[in-house]
Amino acid sequence: MSMIFCCNTLYSSSLSPLTPTRANPSRFSNKLRVRAQSQSMDDHLHRKFMEFPYVSPTRRQLMVDLMSTLEDRLQSHLLPCSLPPDVRNFKNPNGSAEASIHIRSGDKSSPIDFVTGSWIHCKIPTGASLNITSISAFLNSSTKAPNFLLELIQSSPTSLVLVLDLPHRKDLVLYPDYLKKYYQDTSLDSQRQSLLKLPQVKPYVSPSLYIRSAVSPTASMLQINAEEEDKLEEILRDHVSPAAKEVLRVWLERCATKEDEVDGEEEILALERRDKSFRKKSIEEDLDLQFPRIFGEEVSSRVVHAIKEAFGVL
Repeated sequence: MSMIFCCNTLYSSSLSPLTPTRANPSRFSNKLRVRAQSQSMDDHLHRKFMEFPYVSPTRRQLMVDLMSTLEDRLQSHLLPCSLPPDVRNFKNPNGSAEASIHIRSGDKSSPIDFVTGSWIHCKIPTGASLNITSISAFLNSSTKAPNFLLELIQSSPTSLVLVLDLPHRKDLVLYPDYLKKYYQDTSLDSQRQSLLKLPQVKPYVSPSLYIRSAVSPTASMLQINAEEEDKLEEILRDHVSPAAKEVLRVWLERCATKEDEVDGEEEILALERRDKSFRKKSIEEDLDLQFPRIFGEEVSSRVVHAIKEAFGVL
């Protein structure tokens, strides 16, 4: 966040230029101090988010690499995170659950609507811990290109669920050229096929029909079951990480631009309706149901309201 430094010596047009008057500098220094404190808090919360503190080193490095790549490549298009501090990092009353959420909206002149990242940790009754880490990038209605999604869900030291996709924003039956451009020509399905060749990997079927209808035909929705923690780390490092980075590369190079602009006001309105419906339904299916159980009503209400506001679905 840039700062503007103001000279604290003012000259009145009614006074002789030989008799300058010095204004009280306190209000200027107060403004600078407030800005510096705000910047310091923002830096602290961003570092806290980027720690991904409850996951393995390999998984942490993957999340940091992907989020850093997104923010570095899109930096000129992104605004600072504007979520309140008690939404960016929060715990439940007894301290058994903690989460960090990072949302940056896109500049109005860019095709980026917003970029989000999060990690959620909670202890579950079995004595194990549930750890969810996710990164998403959403485009606005100036382009019809797909969004980006990565989520890792783990409740066991030796297994996890991977969701990696470029969710489509147009009907793939009605628009076969869209299917060809973003999914066939980019060979996205090769990432899923390569992962499925591993004996520890099998398809994951979400219990949510809505989620299953929202992902693309090339989505990697996979269950990874390894007998040992070291083997899971190896799969994450040697297979999941390269696949995720390749899908993100495709999204940055083929989707996060304005090259696939929409065709008129009718298509703009259709995309806006679809995007809003997707975000609203995703919150209803996930946060509205799970957050009160994990974080309690008070914390959940505050956090979900802020997310809905950021997503434009209040």
